[in-house]
Amino acid sequence: MTQTDSPATRPTRRAARPRWHRAWTIAAITLGALVAAAAFRSSTGVLMEPIEREFGWDRTTTSGAVSLNLVLFGLVAPFAAALMDRWGVRRIVTAALGLVGLASAATLLMTAAWHLWLLWGLVIGVGTGMIALVFGAIVANRWFVERRGLVMGIFSAGNATGQLLFLPVIAAAAEHSGWRLSALIVAGLALVLMALTWLLLRDHPHEVGLLPYGAPADYVPPVSPHAERPLLAAIRVLRQASRTWTFWALMATFFVCGWTTNGLIQTHFVPAAHDHGMPTTTAAGLLAIVGVFDILGTVASGWLTDRLDPRFLLAVYYALRGLSLFTLHQLLAETVQPQLWVFIVFYGLDWVATVPPTVALCRAHFGLHDSGIVFGWTFAAHMVGAGAGASVAGWIRATDGSYATAWHIAGALCLVATVIALTIRPSRSAGSAGSARAGGVGRG
Repeated sequence: MTQTDSPATRPTRRAARPRWHRAWTIAAITLGALVAAAAFRSSTGVLMEPIEREFGWDRTTTSGAVSLNLVLFGLVAPFAAALMDRWGVRRIVTAALGLVGLASAATLLMTAAWHLWLLWGLVIGVGTGMIALVFGAIVANRWFVERRGLVMGIFSAGNATGQLLFLPVIAAAAEHSGWRLSALIVAGLALVLMALTWLLLRDHPHEVGLLPYGAPADYVPPVSPHAERPLLAAIRVLRQASRTWTFWALMATFFVCGWTTNGLIQTHFVPAAHDHGMPTTTAAGLLAIVGVFDILGTVASGWLTDRLDPRFLLAVYYALRGLSLFTLHQLLAETVQPQLWVFIVFYGLDWVATVPPTVALCRAHFGLHDSGIVFGWTFAAHMVGAGAGASVAGWIRATDGSYATAWHIAGALCLVATVIALTIRPSRSAGSAGSARAGGVGRG
């Protein structure tokens, strides 16, 4: 018997390449949790008006709760990996889904505005923040060697698209049966996913006698330099990165990205369209179409980032987004006009197109090991921007009775982001997308 045919090596070889690798089951559960968590967090946009009508709360009150939700969703991101490293991905994700489900169900009992802030803002914000893209990144890194980039791309698109595709279902339930049924749907889905996660998700392939997908028989999992003290590593990287202009430029541009996507369009597009006489379900359906085109935009942006300077891509994305926002107030009407379709398709293509070049710049300027944490802080800025955008737009609507000024402010911020993106210097290794893929260590 040869060494390669020995009993000691056969299980390892079969574990590395089974006909159906369990990594794909883990990826499916992860994708479901990412899509659902994003949908739960974004459901506030279509439940805002029914809740305001029932309780007599103004747009400033409900927008404030949404803003707290968005900010916590982002701020949790740099630290979520620490808890997963300490207690395990399976336990943390299961607990987070349970929190979301219980908080959504508890909204049926709320009677005061602070209940909304506590449940929508605090609990659901923290719960969904624990199931953000950092969760997907951990699963992709642990369970895949081959197809890791593809899987992470699917997770990224699913996270963004899930925020939009569930909206028509939630809006239809709220319109025909009241917002409480929508809240129960969210709660039920969260609890079902919690059970599936506990039953099917595993922290590492070796727990079920497998190697990661595509790993050779002698594969040894890499050890992160920050694995032992991830919380301290997050603070250390923040302190070091904050000494560079590149870091602040990426934070500022991604702040604007969050303001103009999650904060403004995702939260206020449906009520804004309803102000113009458009049915809520129609407006929610338009946002779902934005989510469909988001998939195409994400893939195309990744392809372009591999070939073009990511700084210039960011500048083009923000410039075009800003110009489109200046036109939105004139495009909204009782029915969907052809010009509005142009806006919907374009905004879908541009929705998370900023992510691939932003990730590439993080890696090019801060190196392979630190770039993930730097992007975590940048993502936190994205969601702080989303919270600020949701609050400002809600205050403008309550004050002016219209969202026109909110669209124009957002458009101006995009033009500012365009200029900031162009001020980022090329990394020391090279100023191209190729250096971003290679993982340069320039400090911009």
